[in-house]
Amino acid sequence: MHNGVSSFNQFVHELSVDSDTSSSDYSSGEESDGALPASPSSQSSRLSWASASANPESHWTEWVTFLLWWLIFPLRILVWIPQYFLRLFYKRSSTRAPTSPRRNQRCSPRPRVSKTMSSKDHDVPNRATDRRRGVIEDLHLAIEICIEAIFDFFHRATHMILSPSEAFAKMSSWFSSRSNSRKESHDDVLDDEPVQTATLGDTDPSLTERPTRLYSSMNTDTRTCQDVITELGYPYEAIRVVTSDGYVLLLERIPRRDARKAVYLQHGILDSSMGWVSNGVVGSPAFAAYDQGYDVFLGNFRGLVSRDHVNKNISSKEYWRYSINEHGTEDIPAMIEKIHEIKTSELKLSQPNIDEEINQEEPYKLCAICHSLGGAAILMYVITRKIKEKPHRLSRLILLSPAGFHEDSNLGFTIVEYIFLFVSPVLAHIVPAFYIPTRFFRMLLNKLARDFHNYPALGGLVQTLMSYVVGGDSSNWVGVLGTPHYNMNDMPAVSFGVAKHLAQIKHTGKFKMFDYGSRTANMEVYGSPEPLDLGESYEFIDVPVDLVAGKKDKVIRPSMVRKHYKVMRDAGVDVSFNEFEYAHLDFTFSHREELLTYVMSRLLLVEVTPSEQRQSSQKGMKLKKKKKEGISSVSS
Repeated sequence: MHNGVSSFNQFVHELSVDSDTSSSDYSSGEESDGALPASPSSQSSRLSWASASANPESHWTEWVTFLLWWLIFPLRILVWIPQYFLRLFYKRSSTRAPTSPRRNQRCSPRPRVSKTMSSKDHDVPNRATDRRRGVIEDLHLAIEICIEAIFDFFHRATHMILSPSEAFAKMSSWFSSRSNSRKESHDDVLDDEPVQTATLGDTDPSLTERPTRLYSSMNTDTRTCQDVITELGYPYEAIRVVTSDGYVLLLERIPRRDARKAVYLQHGILDSSMGWVSNGVVGSPAFAAYDQGYDVFLGNFRGLVSRDHVNKNISSKEYWRYSINEHGTEDIPAMIEKIHEIKTSELKLSQPNIDEEINQEEPYKLCAICHSLGGAAILMYVITRKIKEKPHRLSRLILLSPAGFHEDSNLGFTIVEYIFLFVSPVLAHIVPAFYIPTRFFRMLLNKLARDFHNYPALGGLVQTLMSYVVGGDSSNWVGVLGTPHYNMNDMPAVSFGVAKHLAQIKHTGKFKMFDYGSRTANMEVYGSPEPLDLGESYEFIDVPVDLVAGKKDKVIRPSMVRKHYKVMRDAGVDVSFNEFEYAHLDFTFSHREELLTYVMSRLLLVEVTPSEQRQSSQKGMKLKKKKKEGISSVSS
């Protein structure tokens, strides 16, 4: 003890002084040298300690503090150890990080990522902007605040007991201040209604203060795909798309308005457009395509917790009543038609003399890169559009581990398949979709994802459990949970109809459209007692297809992607097949240079040079002229 203050009390007091002066100044355990002034709370605490030590009754204060110190001895030991290591962590981080507050740091528009990074490493771009705290960090903070409050209470109580005159003076001043406040409030009622003091044109503070305080207090990561794109210095545009059945979709864009080549990227199950930009400038397919001169469009399927629909009063049961059919026949057509509308109008404005007959269809080239469920949906889209004799407007398909065939899978998926098929008549009325329903539990998952990154042992346990659930797939599941689109406000979900559709495909061993369960229901939808077998309709695919499989993929095994290849090849489709040493999520959430190189090389195969454009245009004009003259056959 020194001057009536125990060593542990002095330690807690120094910790509070450090936290008051600067959140980044943890270079030493001593007091500040005066570069940063102490806060009023820290100054008042120092004065209170000085007054206690200078008091004539400090001898009794010393004995009371000594007894309290030993009464909480076990708690002191348990708390001191994590605080000690926490201080060491702050000291080390302060030597590496700049001393300015994090909110004032601005990242460079195009940060470089080291190419020596391990393939297993996963990092959301601009982690400095991720201000969320994990659950364990919150517990540390709560323990510190609790201990400080306990010691402050006992200190003040002891001081009041040993200084009754000062206690009486404070109580009297407290009662007098309460009476004065009541009088002032009574006078305010008699006065005219006060005028708000906010500057004219400013936003109402009451409207902006509450959500800001809410998010900052919970410390969750609520960044969107727009935030990630703009933070990295790229342009961004959000496009609202409404499907024919009333679902409101978000089509996001990294615009290059005068480009004649565009790419449409479609995510898979339990994912969103965030997957295509989550690896930053170097490792993300969306940024790689934009840097190659493409106009980039990022599609988002229906199925978010926010449930955006033209009918604002739609019930949960009605909203989630869809299968993969709606992804391929409603969502993708609406987004691609919107892309066609945007590109044709913009190219007419930027190039007034553009020939509408270029390539006999469109003044631009549109390729699609799809992952997992997105691959199955885009195949369904192309086939159904050709059957309906409608243009699909695509020039090439690049499918990364596409869904569609699933008979070769692990035991876990087989068990889930039979459970779905057996209990689906009852479960469909109880569980319309699989998602986290409340904001609190979504916030908890968002914060736990931070703990998975901060504590390798905990993250390794979660990674192992997730791998076993999906049959041993070695994807970075912990890294995926840490992406911002799994936040407290919104989150991708899976409807019961989509899960049941996948179970039907696996059970039958055929890539078919959704079976409504009876011949009558199927007749009403398809005009036939059986749903359309898409695998037997691959002859309708009239564009080149590039299939990519992952040798380590346990979700959609390479044998199933190879089955797509064999069926397409037998149907006469211009198809290619390639394999990489990847797991299922490595196609989107991991930095893979060889994959990006391969995808970009496939995209460049459909690039049209100006000379080819002129030849194609002249050929189209000649063909139209000969048709008018009644010539039925034309030599090339």
